[in-house]
Amino acid sequence: MAFIDSTVVNVALPALQTNLNATAVDVQWVIEAYSLLLSALLLVGGSLGDHYGRRRVFLVGVVLFALASGACGFAGNIHQLVAARAFQGLGAALLVPGSLAIISSSFSEDQRGRAIGTWSGFSAITTAIGPVIGGWLIEHVSWRAVFFINIPLAVLVIIISLWRVPESSDPESASLDWLGAALAALGLGALVYGLIESSRLGFNDRSVLAALTGAVVLLALFVMTERQVPNPMLPLALFRSRIFTGTNVLTFLLYAALGGTLFFLPLNLIQVQHYSATAAGAALLPFILIISLLSRWSGGLVASYGPKLPLLIGSFIAASGYLLFMLPTVGGSYWINFFPPVVVLGLGMAISVAPLTTTVMGSVAENHAGIASGVNNAVARTAGLIAIAVLGIVMLHLFNHALDRRLADRNLPPSVTRSLQMQRTKLAAIAIPEDQEPATQQRIRRAIDESFVSGFRCVMVIGAALATASAVTALFWIRATPGLRAVQKT
Repeated sequence: MAFIDSTVVNVALPALQTNLNATAVDVQWVIEAYSLLLSALLLVGGSLGDHYGRRRVFLVGVVLFALASGACGFAGNIHQLVAARAFQGLGAALLVPGSLAIISSSFSEDQRGRAIGTWSGFSAITTAIGPVIGGWLIEHVSWRAVFFINIPLAVLVIIISLWRVPESSDPESASLDWLGAALAALGLGALVYGLIESSRLGFNDRSVLAALTGAVVLLALFVMTERQVPNPMLPLALFRSRIFTGTNVLTFLLYAALGGTLFFLPLNLIQVQHYSATAAGAALLPFILIISLLSRWSGGLVASYGPKLPLLIGSFIAASGYLLFMLPTVGGSYWINFFPPVVVLGLGMAISVAPLTTTVMGSVAENHAGIASGVNNAVARTAGLIAIAVLGIVMLHLFNHALDRRLADRNLPPSVTRSLQMQRTKLAAIAIPEDQEPATQQRIRRAIDESFVSGFRCVMVIGAALATASAVTALFWIRATPGLRAVQKT
């Protein structure tokens, strides 16, 4: 459920713009509302399972996720959908860490590796087929079916969990850091609100300034709180390890590039390149399959070469993939324009992901490996959360600038120009006035599409810069020694 939802909703964004009259800022919130709650409460979700029972908290998460999915499907406007997506993120924060924790506690040590491997395999399969199934449902049923599909899955999960999954908990688990969780959620929420709404209102708007100022204060209070509470949600002591800090900085940069850039790819494919929703969903299949097939091989690279070399090479290859995304214009074949960058990006991420996870787990003492993995997961999700907000600002600014330049040469009637100006925040989903001649409509459409591609290329340059920065981080912060657990250093 969670892995399908993390990939399928991006394919639905163009349909949401069309059917709910949503702007680009609105569809950013569809992604961000979910990611915000999941990122901020992921660590708390794992702790709740340890404290109150992993199966119990997992089932609460599944029920919340299913109810929120139903609310998403029945949403009458974009604001209702965003609110429902936030509750869906809350459910995901309870079920995602709980699923792996249940497997770890339910199998003996000699069986656990195979069980986790099965879990990873099914995760990869659902991540791959999710966009294709979602695209088909959008094309042949409705965008609402993308959310309704979670309900029968949830019923099945609940039955299996009650029937076959044993309850488990950690009787020695510490008290929960509710204050830290609240400060993290509010701080990230204020930051994302300020960044996203600045595209619509401008940075001089009082609400935007208040949100960004509040974000700085709340996140500073979060850090201070985590240093003082006895059982922090985010143990800052872990960051005394230079390698742990470095791998998390690298994770943030790499996943900021991935989440921020791929947000715009389905919009490009469907609205500009005129792919069907199914074809757009299938466009990233090579990326996911390459990561799935090569992850075991790339994990073995650490034992042979150490983590530094794979992370360096993988990050540079990923940067090359982003640069290749700059080549396509409007129109052309998928196999020539988009298949090569998707494959190169997939190869770069495949070489990077497993060594990155291995390095994180090996950078701290073994009894802290679980929380280290949780922190790294939260960092990756937070990176995507912030990147979508920031790159949304960049995209809208560049699109507007390019559109102004192109429309100035078209000598359009003032009424048409005003109509286009009012719809700028829709990006490539701008509706062209129907009272114009077909040739004029075609020229306007071309100007809009070319303006979107212009912004898309700049977003990909930023993605390449972030991936290159992650390679530089690996060069200076990651040790080259193969096959050794890192010693914690100050």
